[in-house]
Amino acid sequence: MRQERSRAKVFTRRALLLAGGQAVLFAALGARLYYLQVVEANRYTMLAEENRINIRLLPPPRGRVVDRFGDPVAVNHEDYRLVLVPEQIGDLDKALDIIDRIVPLGEIERRRVLRETRRKRGFVPILVRGNLTWDEVARIEVNAVDLPGVAIDPGLTRHYPQGAVMSHVVGYVAAVAEHELTGDPLLELPDFRIGKNGIERHRELDLRGAAGASEVEVNAYGRVIRELGRQDGRPGEEVTLTVDLGLQRYVTDRLAQEQSASAVVLDIHTGEVMSLVSSPGFDPNLFSTGLTMQQWNALRGDPRGPLSNKAIAGQYAPGSTFKMMVAVAALETKAVTADQRILCPGHLELGDQRFHCWKRGGHGPMNLHDALKHSCDVYFYEAARRVGIDRLAPICRRFGLGEPLGIDLPGERGGLIPSREWKQATGRQAWQQGETILTGIGQGYVLTTPLQLAVMTARLVNGGRAVVPRLTRPQGVMRQDEPAPRRDLFPALGVAPASLAAVVHGMVAVTNDQGGTAYAIRIREPEMAMGGKTGTSQVRRITMAERERGVRKNEELPWRERDHALFVGFAPVGAPRYAVAVVVEHGGGGSSVAGPIARDILLETQRRDPARRVPPQHQLAQRE
Repeated sequence: MRQERSRAKVFTRRALLLAGGQAVLFAALGARLYYLQVVEANRYTMLAEENRINIRLLPPPRGRVVDRFGDPVAVNHEDYRLVLVPEQIGDLDKALDIIDRIVPLGEIERRRVLRETRRKRGFVPILVRGNLTWDEVARIEVNAVDLPGVAIDPGLTRHYPQGAVMSHVVGYVAAVAEHELTGDPLLELPDFRIGKNGIERHRELDLRGAAGASEVEVNAYGRVIRELGRQDGRPGEEVTLTVDLGLQRYVTDRLAQEQSASAVVLDIHTGEVMSLVSSPGFDPNLFSTGLTMQQWNALRGDPRGPLSNKAIAGQYAPGSTFKMMVAVAALETKAVTADQRILCPGHLELGDQRFHCWKRGGHGPMNLHDALKHSCDVYFYEAARRVGIDRLAPICRRFGLGEPLGIDLPGERGGLIPSREWKQATGRQAWQQGETILTGIGQGYVLTTPLQLAVMTARLVNGGRAVVPRLTRPQGVMRQDEPAPRRDLFPALGVAPASLAAVVHGMVAVTNDQGGTAYAIRIREPEMAMGGKTGTSQVRRITMAERERGVRKNEELPWRERDHALFVGFAPVGAPRYAVAVVVEHGGGGSSVAGPIARDILLETQRRDPARRVPPQHQLAQRE
């Protein structure tokens, strides 16, 4: 009996312990359920929704680029692209094989897809093929059931209706390179393209806009069932250029007659660039749709440099177009007076060196006016020697030479105005007086860009104001009926008006006085007459032996060894408004090659007179 009671007590204790353990377990389970279903309810509801709902970025429409009159030069065209989401695909190689049977894929495209799949996050769509035809779109949609994670994505492609005419101004867009990723998810979208050159690159953030978002419901396989909501992004801004598209076409056609050339037309009062052309150009649409390796190699290997914007990055010895700078420096430093005559016997002696004038036998006694008119080398040899490089270099920089001008384009180069300090910094031997003499005619170390030569000319003829070139206008500004800006909008260069007048008078004589080096190419309409200066710069050193036996004519030399032809000018003479600079690579003589081009450009510019024309939409607003 006692033994049975003992067993009952043991059983009871064990039952209580077991019941207590169960109670604790059930309490813990209840607490956990309460935590998950009540405390964490919002979190798990959100996670469940994320499995059902995807948020996808929507690329914004890129802003348009238009010329000064509103004519489009960069717009967007709708296209269709094939994309895939790696994490929804499964076997990527098998999926690409299926796609290849429907829409042929090249080996390069296949490798790119595999590379981007490794580089990007699994949920980011990868572009497979762009610019699909309607037939290709239809074939993909018919086979959609066999391609989970693959979809047709409607989008916008950048289009350049003017093609090569505006290629170096507008630039182009292309796919985002790996080193350009900044963490912005917009840059990881399939086939998202950013500006790589020109205005497209300089104004990239303005043109890009801000991304939108689409909320879509998906099934267990990741296929979109429906769109639940959409928030459109902010379109990119419209950029208005200062360029006159009609004039740009004319200049492009005119330069196309030469193998390699560039030209810049400026409004001398505002600094607005009316035309900026580097020839030959390229078709920027090729970069929007994707270059083939053959196309890329052809562009990159072309000796004429179609991808280089020579108007802002081509650096050339300015030749005789630099003589105006020597003239201004000589007058400002009183090394020479305007009426003082310097004898030109055909050469200048310096120690055992002889520096020749272009005219054998010399020009005789020359004052400043005649020296510019006849482009006498000996006069400017001597003027530069008297001024000295230490006083010449600072004056040249005042006129925009020797440093970038800050135009709103990437890739501008600064040229070179040499000095003693520069030469010492490069580790060369001390500055020699013979180098100053060569500098006097724009040879030696001097380098300038066509844009700098145009700005130099503008500052000479606008009364000595430091006008700065610009290629874009403030947003929404498209007006032509405003009077010319006041001269005091730009700081004065600190050059005496008499010095400027003497130099400009000499430039007028170059083209309008008999005997001037460009008299044969003058503008015969008095109200449109131009002033200017020819220039020819050597691309190789002519040895004494070659000079003694007679150097072959430019046209007899290989193209790469011919001189560059230059011309700078302005018009109209009575009330200057436009400046032009033309450089023809390996063209030969400035007066025979570059001069006629500059004359024709100034004539067309004045006939169009883009600085004063009112755009059609503004004319309509005025009538209303």
